[in-house]
Amino acid sequence: MLKIPATYMRGGTSKGVFFHLDDLPAAAQVPGKARDNLLLRLIGSPDPYGKQIDGLGGGTSSTSKVVIVSKSSQPDHDVDYLFGQVAINEAMIDWGGNCGNLTAAVGAFAISHALVPSVPEHGLAKVRIWQANIGKTIIAHVPVAGGTVQESGDFALDGVAFAAAEIKLEFLDPAGSSDALFPTGQLVDQLAVPGVGTLSATLINAGIPTIFVHAAAVGYAGTELQQSVNNDPQALALFEQIRASGALRMGLINKLSEAGARPHVPKVAYIAPPASYVSAGGREIAAQEIDLLVRALSMGQLHHAMMGTAAVAIAAAAAIPGTLVSQVCGPCNPVRCGHPSGILSSGAQVRQDNGRWFVAQVNMSRSARVLMEGTVRVPAA
Repeated sequence: MLKIPATYMRGGTSKGVFFHLDDLPAAAQVPGKARDNLLLRLIGSPDPYGKQIDGLGGGTSSTSKVVIVSKSSQPDHDVDYLFGQVAINEAMIDWGGNCGNLTAAVGAFAISHALVPSVPEHGLAKVRIWQANIGKTIIAHVPVAGGTVQESGDFALDGVAFAAAEIKLEFLDPAGSSDALFPTGQLVDQLAVPGVGTLSATLINAGIPTIFVHAAAVGYAGTELQQSVNNDPQALALFEQIRASGALRMGLINKLSEAGARPHVPKVAYIAPPASYVSAGGREIAAQEIDLLVRALSMGQLHHAMMGTAAVAIAAAAAIPGTLVSQVCGPCNPVRCGHPSGILSSGAQVRQDNGRWFVAQVNMSRSARVLMEGTVRVPAA
């Protein structure tokens, strides 16, 4: 058995196995088959039973993740953060996007591993993160006490059972140019989906490429919980067809058949006006508490809460007049979206220049903590 130093962490509403790049075996310190095979075996994929029993994965997209952190190769940054979304039933890791939830844990991991040169004795430590998957800067403000990461606190995050210390995140320039923000050049597209028809859709690339459609257009109210969608194979096939068609329209793939090789990107979300509902945890969410309803899919399943990267896309789309999201909620900034586990608030700094929209920054708060640290054991073969 190989024994590899690792840290198992919760970040936001996700969990993942974190590694310092230097602690990986030499062959796995560079991208390629050796790295992927090692991490797949460690997480427990591929698993035809879908449970990842013989690994550290949890059988869901939110708990089948890996993170590699290293001293930054970029000027004015502290660490490089590389994220891998591990497929459950397939031998595949998608390195094509970011995990916004686990971003909250990256700063804490970096401080604990002495990768941040300046950490105050008390207060907030500023960690400058280079998100290597997408080439973007994220700033994490991590609370510290006695020079170490403070994990306990009273910040409640819907989708997480226990309160913790608040970590504030700033996603800087999450799209880049206006052409990158709206790849088709349109705030609203008419998206032709084979076997479904034509849907009005906003295709936006902020945080992560995301496809927004109206809930009513796909037969939903926007108040659904996971089982309403995930137990319906026809519904999942419908959303995958929308995802593939949107990926093609956004230029992420060259033909529909390629979508399966990139299951992490883009995301699909359906939206609806505010309405009251009961969250997965039994909490009554009143319509007046939220600005819109959002249900988002990740790795082919309805997410139990909200992906952090999708929250970036929601904030950007909500702040820009004319998108489907802003048509539903206002526009509004910050935006309070109702998701299956409760409410998430995120805000965006946007500007218009000669008719083109740009996103300077998106802000949100998450929390994180170490669940376990030590060594993971992987069969050497």
